[in-house]
Amino acid sequence: MRRSILACFLIALLPAAIVSSHAQTAPSASSRSFNVFAGGLFSAFQPDYMNTGSAQTSPNRLYGFGAYADAHFSRWVQIEAEARWLHFNQFASVDQNTYSIGPRVPVLTFHKFEPYGKFLVGFGNGSFLTSNALVLTFGGGVDYRLSRKFTLRAFDFEYQRWSVVPSTIWPYGVSAGLSYKVF
Repeated sequence: MRRSILACFLIALLPAAIVSSHAQTAPSASSRSFNVFAGGLFSAFQPDYMNTGSAQTSPNRLYGFGAYADAHFSRWVQIEAEARWLHFNQFASVDQNTYSIGPRVPVLTFHKFEPYGKFLVGFGNGSFLTSNALVLTFGGGVDYRLSRKFTLRAFDFEYQRWSVVPSTIWPYGVSAGLSYKVF
């Protein structure tokens, strides 16, 4: 009789022991730290404009430099801001500058690789415009964590939509860069 009472008592305490043992550990995927990464880029873009008054594919790619910052509020809440100045290898004196900000969504983390997607909104200007144009940027890429402080932006692709009167141009390009963890 005592053994059956003791067995029932232990069986009743087992779920409480399992629940209390979970309280001893912190889940590894619930990091809530705020991080900011700042870095530089080298870019190659097809400007989609030849200075003929309408959108046309340029025979030259534009090359230039850029800067970016990624603010990580949590695993899924991230914001990216970037500026890009494309002034090298011009055709018909066409250059482009963009300044954009928007959400960045990491897809997954595989070892030290982190693919991501992004949608940025901002403005652009260039030698062929008299004022700024609204720029919508759709893109994505892969970051590679080199160390705790440094991250290599191994590949970044962007497809942009510039609202210029009387038409729309669609430049696209690739970038690579390096960032440093500021916070």
